Amino acid sequence: MSAPALSFTPVPGIPEVRPGDDLAALLLAALARAGLALAAGDVLAVTQKIVSKSEGRLCRLADVTPSPRAVALAAETRKDPRIVELILRESREVVRTRPDLVIAEHRLGIVLANAGIDRSNVADGEDAVLLLPEDPDATAARLRAALERAAGVALGVIITDSVGRAWRRGTVGLAIGTAGVAPFEDLRGRTDMTGRVLQVSEIAPADSLAAAAVLVMGEAAEATPVVLVRGAGGGGPDVPATTVLRPKAEDLFR
Repeated sequence: MSAPALSFTPVPGIPEVRPGDDLAALLLAALARAGLALAAGDVLAVTQKIVSKSEGRLCRLADVTPSPRAVALAAETRKDPRIVELILRESREVVRTRPDLVIAEHRLGIVLANAGIDRSNVADGEDAVLLLPEDPDATAARLRAALERAAGVALGVIITDSVGRAWRRGTVGLAIGTAGVAPFEDLRGRTDMTGRVLQVSEIAPADSLAAAAVLVMGEAAEATPVVLVRGAGGGGPDVPATTVLRPKAEDLFR
């Protein structure tokens, strides 16, 4: 049986998103302008930046007072103490540090640089940063419900972000929120082409789709925060993206 064909189509014309904007309405309007009709099984990959902007997760650094711990960690890492303070507020644990970098376990359970706090593509420039959404899975579920009501078909939604890897340079896309898309699939117990029973095979379909979608979105000034994925089989049950998080007791790197 052949693998399903996949297509990744950027959705153009997404306007600058402001706090309180109806993100589903913006996405539907952009799809309509581009002549893109949602079909059963489609998945919309949406970057966390526009989710965070719509949810008012913009933080002005002038409003942040660093704690003594933040000041000390900032001196070690050569980072702005105000940003370090936000990293501490957003994190469960600081995992590793080096000059110019803090690796932290975000309160969502994701281990990533600087707790996902980002200055890129923030209109307020150097004086403001974006925090990750409060609950990306809940956001994905709300977007899915609104889009399905409008389109009349079963869909999936992925909230994406870009993360680094411990042993490789560069960033790849990651699914930090999912609805109607499987974040995790356990293949153990199935057989391979030779009939051998799989012992350790576990896959992360939503992360794979997010990685490809982020490649289409771009990471700089492309202004393409939404990608329509066709052929991925969206529309299944809502399973949280946190399902793929490895329990700390099984984490060999911490």
